[in-house]
Amino acid sequence: MPLINKARLHSVVRGHSPGRLRLLLTVFFALDGFVFAGWVVRIPAIKEQTGASEGDLGLALLGVSAGAVVTMLITGRLCRRYGSHPVTVVCAVLLSLSVMLPPLTHSVAALGAVLLVFGAAYGGINVAFNSAAVDLVRAMDRPIMPTFHAAFSLGGMVGAALGGLVAGSLSPTRHLLGLGLVGLLVTALAGPALLREPPPPAPPEEAPEREHRTPPRLTPRIRRLVVVFGLIALCTAYGEGALADWGALHLQQDLDTSPGLAAAGYSCFALAMTVGRLSGTTLLERLGRTRTVVAGGTTAAAGMLLGSLAPTPWAALVGYTVAGLGLANLFPVAVERAGTLAGPTGVAVASTLGYGGMLLGPPAIGFMADWFTLPVALTSVAALAAVAAVIGLGIRRAEAP
Repeated sequence: MPLINKARLHSVVRGHSPGRLRLLLTVFFALDGFVFAGWVVRIPAIKEQTGASEGDLGLALLGVSAGAVVTMLITGRLCRRYGSHPVTVVCAVLLSLSVMLPPLTHSVAALGAVLLVFGAAYGGINVAFNSAAVDLVRAMDRPIMPTFHAAFSLGGMVGAALGGLVAGSLSPTRHLLGLGLVGLLVTALAGPALLREPPPPAPPEEAPEREHRTPPRLTPRIRRLVVVFGLIALCTAYGEGALADWGALHLQQDLDTSPGLAAAGYSCFALAMTVGRLSGTTLLERLGRTRTVVAGGTTAAAGMLLGSLAPTPWAALVGYTVAGLGLANLFPVAVERAGTLAGPTGVAVASTLGYGGMLLGPPAIGFMADWFTLPVALTSVAALAAVAAVIGLGIRRAEAP
């Protein structure tokens, strides 16, 4: 009890409100998912507009992941220097502006160039608000990281559902322009409040280190652990990116669905991710990280095999849903643990490896779709989910001193 009172007193003195900061970060996580999903559901229309093949589209989509990966380590340094809250707000503005650009392109090269800018903003905001969330998780001493990622998934579900509703009535230009304006409005309302929030206080036993701003010492063991969690993030991000970039196209092209039903595929996936992440804190408290990762990877592998090879749209939607439930908590666990071990640098490294999965995914699936078929290419998501489960088995041993 004395420790709890001391921690609360420290929060009051510094003007810190964990509840308010948690709400503000949740808003930015949700905004990120909303904007990204709005872009994702218009990929088939942008593909038609540019006249791209699957392979060409895969190369253009490489711009999103390449831009994200290039900026992530830089963003980690910016967060250490200026704080994660200002970096989050700046990147939210850039994300909202850059999502308006893809409909203005009419060639694969131009599309790839604007997606590089979009990816840079997307990668930057992910490192920034994940770093802020890791600090808050440590201060509150509860595994609440999945709830932030649930907000991302919920935003994605809403963005995808809205995109499906307007796909037949609004052009991609008007849709993504409106999406960007919503992003700018939300940032204008929530950004100043986030900038006024100080970093959360460290737990009492860590307070002296935090006050002196001493960065975590990256010993070889810590580097290895960060890489282990980064590999789990890689396998997970590959699956998330694949369903985001190719899930709607698979439903529309291979299973002959309407644009609205194709958009519902990502909505089902995002809804499952949201439900899985909302229950993630309870799951982690009861099962621990190792069992959560192993069970999640195994479930995702089974679901994606169904989603990619199912002969009917409704069976594929069930597969997408099961895959979403399985993947839900893998990325939050990986990023939170990497950030706890190595601060913003750990978040940046794990995120870079994670989005390396997205960097590999779009062109790999595009090329495999050209060589074989898109359904066969999507089975690679199941394979990497199984790899994440295997890696999860080694987490406890790797974390042992």
